[in-house]
Amino acid sequence: MFVIEEKGIIYDGSTGSHQERISFFTTLCKLDSGTILCGFQNGPIKHSVSSTIKICRSTDGGSTWLLTGKSFRTVIDGVPGSLSTAEMVEVFPGRVLLFATWFDRSEPERPLFDPVTEGILKSRQFVCVSVDEGLTWGDWQEISTGDLRGCSFTGPIIKWDNGVIAVPFESYKEYDDPGEKKHGAWLLVSSDGGYNFSRPLLVAQHPGHEIYYWDQRLCRGMGDGDFFAFFWTHHLGKKCDLPVHFLKGRFFSSRLICEPIRITSIPGQISAPLLLPDGNLIVFVVNRENPGSLTLWHSCDGGMSWPSEKNLVVHSHDERAVLSQGLKNIDFKQYWEDMGKWSFGHPVICQLSDEKILLAWYAGAPDCMSIHWARISLKGKA
Repeated sequence: MFVIEEKGIIYDGSTGSHQERISFFTTLCKLDSGTILCGFQNGPIKHSVSSTIKICRSTDGGSTWLLTGKSFRTVIDGVPGSLSTAEMVEVFPGRVLLFATWFDRSEPERPLFDPVTEGILKSRQFVCVSVDEGLTWGDWQEISTGDLRGCSFTGPIIKWDNGVIAVPFESYKEYDDPGEKKHGAWLLVSSDGGYNFSRPLLVAQHPGHEIYYWDQRLCRGMGDGDFFAFFWTHHLGKKCDLPVHFLKGRFFSSRLICEPIRITSIPGQISAPLLLPDGNLIVFVVNRENPGSLTLWHSCDGGMSWPSEKNLVVHSHDERAVLSQGLKNIDFKQYWEDMGKWSFGHPVICQLSDEKILLAWYAGAPDCMSIHWARISLKGKA
């Protein structure tokens, strides 16, 4: 079985000002040099009109972390906004790309989600570049998502040995759009180190738009272009989250080929996957049953089975936020409000070596959330 070697805090929300007490939407990126970058959204509340992103760096395998001094621009073309996500990938040694979703905050009284139209604020997708391993960053450059609207980046970027990168995002609908809700999970692919990107390539979308494949999390497969995609899966008609779903896909010759979506036995929401060199597949999953948990699951047959006796609970959480929704009969509009209250979650994972992995997540109290880490030994896995 997996063994927890050490735990710690990447960023302590209690040490900042009131404007910096809530940290979430965690990301991890290990560079060729061994430096590890951790990004996260930060503000006075979740999805604040003033939310920005912060970056921490570790040069000792994740044991200690230092916050960089970079302040990221949130006013774009004269329009005030907020930043969400800070996904990073090293495209060439020392050259790191950072991807962030920007939300229009020109009407600050508007929340992220409109309970009337059930759309989200207008957004734009940006990338910036660091040539010194995340110490400094260049200006934002916009990335097109074509005709898709209500878009946001959703998880780690994957890079194959041939240098191609794949950037996951999702589309929905915008705040003032009275039309039908249509959710989709997509990829943008670059074969030249992030200078140019493909048109959006569809990964998952329910034909009747009754099931949402939220927050897709990718990991690379065994060959160039191969990948696994895991989804927080919500059924509108049944008014509940379903077990974690996943699919296998492949990108080649500018085309995306995806196998049918499969259901797992894993209860939970966001699932951060990693394919180990020996072919074992692991996922780090958030579950909001009481008590809440962040658990490492293991499959030795490519995701076909997930024996619960091999689980490792990395973090248990007593959710103290006042929530309106349980696990069944979910009111979708109220569910969005609860998402803004949850005080733990957003698991991420990266491989440190053949024998060790690093996990990160956010956790705390409703009024103060920090970024946590755990280093896991793989030596003991069955």
